[in-house]
Amino acid sequence: MTIYTGSGDKGETSLLSGERVPKSHERIEAYGDVDELNSVLGALVAVLRVGQPQLIREIQGIQSDLFRAGAWLATATDSPTNASLEEMAPEKSRALEAAIDRMEADLPKLDGFILPGGHPAAAWAHVARAVCRRAERRVVGLLLESNASPDATPPRSNNDRCSAQLREAVIYLNRLSDYLFVLARHCNLILGVPDISCKQ
Repeated sequence: MTIYTGSGDKGETSLLSGERVPKSHERIEAYGDVDELNSVLGALVAVLRVGQPQLIREIQGIQSDLFRAGAWLATATDSPTNASLEEMAPEKSRALEAAIDRMEADLPKLDGFILPGGHPAAAWAHVARAVCRRAERRVVGLLLESNASPDATPPRSNNDRCSAQLREAVIYLNRLSDYLFVLARHCNLILGVPDISCKQ
């Protein structure tokens, strides 16, 4: 089976739930940004390959979380496919908070702005942070366009369930961008490269 099918040659693609949509559709934009973020994290892991197995496992866990988020983003709100998708648990965002606290405990106090850069691993973490913020903005847009009940607890329909998962994805991406900023500083610290101060 070949990877090329030609089915997208006219500018359309299929959502996970089967619907054909333009490649510029807001869902495609959203999960495309999440996919880009995942790829940037892969580049970061490649730079960290030697000597940081625990950190690599943590980042790869985040990559798996992003695949789950991508599945929700790639599925139409009212599709029965939603019923088979694995939910994004709030514990994932709390795990990011715990990781932020762990790394911050060892970092020197930040008394000004820093420039993205330093060690290549830190630079990739900063790129990931910027892509993460873009992905977050896309998902917020999807959530605002959703017609689901915003506070349905428990979710009463596929629409409510999807809306709840979009909200969870926004929280996760918001927390992840903070994690990636702290991770960039952490990488510089453990790899012996100072942060670059922004010259006023």
